[in-house]
Amino acid sequence: MIEVNRRGEVWVFAEQEQNKLSEVPLELMSKGRELADQLGVKLGAVLLGESVKELARRLIAHGADTVYVSQDRRLSHYQANGYAKVVCDLIHAHKPQICLFGATAIGRDLAPRVASTMRCGLTADCTDLQIGDHELPNNEGKHENLLFQIRPAFGGNIIATIINYDRWPQMATVREGVMPLSEPDASRRGQVIDHEAGLNGFELPLKIIESVRTQRKVNLKAARIIVTGGAGVGSKDNFKLIWDLAHCLGGAVGGSRAAVDLGFVDRDHQVGQTGTTVRPALYIAVGLSGAVQHRAGMQESAKILAINTDPEAPVMQIAHYGIVGDLNVVVPKLIKAIRTGGRVAAKA
Repeated sequence: MIEVNRRGEVWVFAEQEQNKLSEVPLELMSKGRELADQLGVKLGAVLLGESVKELARRLIAHGADTVYVSQDRRLSHYQANGYAKVVCDLIHAHKPQICLFGATAIGRDLAPRVASTMRCGLTADCTDLQIGDHELPNNEGKHENLLFQIRPAFGGNIIATIINYDRWPQMATVREGVMPLSEPDASRRGQVIDHEAGLNGFELPLKIIESVRTQRKVNLKAARIIVTGGAGVGSKDNFKLIWDLAHCLGGAVGGSRAAVDLGFVDRDHQVGQTGTTVRPALYIAVGLSGAVQHRAGMQESAKILAINTDPEAPVMQIAHYGIVGDLNVVVPKLIKAIRTGGRVAAKA
């Protein structure tokens, strides 16, 4: 644990694989920039790997004031022990007040190890971050400018706001896709600070012989139109209607967690709290109830069309347009109307 440093920087762990930054740390840079400006402090990025220094320019363009770079051949592939040691050494040296990680496979592995070593709190899978004040009970005072770490809790039935006022740095992992990706500014200038990894004599538990990556079958985050089917679709055969509607619209196919668990569609297509968070121009929800866990991943869509037999389904409450009817009747009519440029008569 380090002492509370209310002038410390806001840090983002700049996750990279094979010397390529994913969108996750760049999304976090946008929120990190906002938080740092509110606090009146600098925004830092922590970049670990082998021959990754060139990536610092991109982080600066996305808002970083300082990029802490640690390069070592033993950091070429992610291993929790080595990465955690370097991050903790950096925290001890520079004492940031906030550290943010993406809620990715790496972030979910690394952040708890860092938090445990630093003996500080960690809130996982946040969907929002804000700066605010906390009044202590019995008029014992107030803590100002704390990080409000906001996330669904109890199966998504409530939204919890979590604070950490006495054990810093304040740490959180943030869901992929919940923070908007800002446009880079190539004219920004920042400082790059080299940090010795300090891994000499440090034995890593694994030797990486070969690394094989499987690409995702669908990029839901980039899709402007998404057609998502739920458990109400009924079967994998029926799910073909979802594919047909998506194809004639030039969109992507999504699935609720229930549809994925039932084997109607692969997990790469899952939308929601435990899947991908999306913000398409048009989101068509077919045969899904709209549980809070699913709504958390799609409610920021520009336009939502829901097709459901139940007019009281939760998804109908957030939909801009609703069609009450059997999807086996409605969806084929929609496909025909789209392909012929005609109109569909439907009870709404």
